[in-house]
Amino acid sequence: MPHASNISTPHLQSSLAVVTGGSDGIGVVIATHLARYGAEVILPVRSTAKGELAIARIRGDVPGAKVSTRALDLSSLDSVAELVDELTREGRAVNILVNNAGVMTPPSRQVTTDGFELQFGTNHLGHFALTLGLLPLLKAGGARVTHQTSIAARSSEIDWVDLNSGHNYDVMKAYSRSKLAVALFARELDARSRAQGWGISSNFSHPGVSPTNLLAAQPGLGRDRDTGARRIIRVMSRLGLTGTVASAALPAVRAAADPTSSGDQFYGPKRVLSGPPSLQKKLWAPMQNMSNARKLWEASEALVGSRFAV
Repeated sequence: MPHASNISTPHLQSSLAVVTGGSDGIGVVIATHLARYGAEVILPVRSTAKGELAIARIRGDVPGAKVSTRALDLSSLDSVAELVDELTREGRAVNILVNNAGVMTPPSRQVTTDGFELQFGTNHLGHFALTLGLLPLLKAGGARVTHQTSIAARSSEIDWVDLNSGHNYDVMKAYSRSKLAVALFARELDARSRAQGWGISSNFSHPGVSPTNLLAAQPGLGRDRDTGARRIIRVMSRLGLTGTVASAALPAVRAAADPTSSGDQFYGPKRVLSGPPSLQKKLWAPMQNMSNARKLWEASEALVGSRFAV
């Protein structure tokens, strides 16, 4: 596994990091780097079996790594609340939160257990609720929160009339909007922290393009084979035209762990599709509107309900 190039050497001993989507793909690479830098890492996972395999993989790369799993299904607000309650009872301050997990383009419109369109409900609302629920622990840890967006967000826009994508459903547009929502939430979280003295920082990253499991066969989503896009990306990755899973994780690693990174910063591969992790010089246009960021926060609070209220 490559080391995170262009990153100052972090010292995360005694730090506690929580990484969603850490049971495979980009997430397990992020978790491995954080463990290598000395952090204790918690992996909230849907599958206990996959979580145990991830722990074994991390410890294989980082002998003696402190890593454990907790149960979490981001498509269920009840599950999010249960994890928040569990970590609150444990009472450990959280120093790093990486909101990395996601779902992408199921073959048909699906909804979460709470009735939200699956991608918006999982990628954005699940993480929104988790972050707000953990806010006391994040404040106690002076935490850095890193959110994983996507290049799909650069030409997207929020549909304020139909946040839940219930009409004229387009699966890719719904995915793009969910990832734009992730970025807007990241920016508004940092703005509110600075305005209200929460003591946390919030930034965001994108992985470029790589052959991750987002487009792989996922029977749970109704997809029984890899998508054609994933097969093409796998070939492009072998040719060096796009990133690898290992390289695609590095922007989030730098955003979360580099001592020089701070709030409201955006990281990605230097060449957009691939390359070393780099601080992006300019936000993509849909991410620049802070009025939209505030509006989305308020709408999201209404959707997830009072149990996650700040």
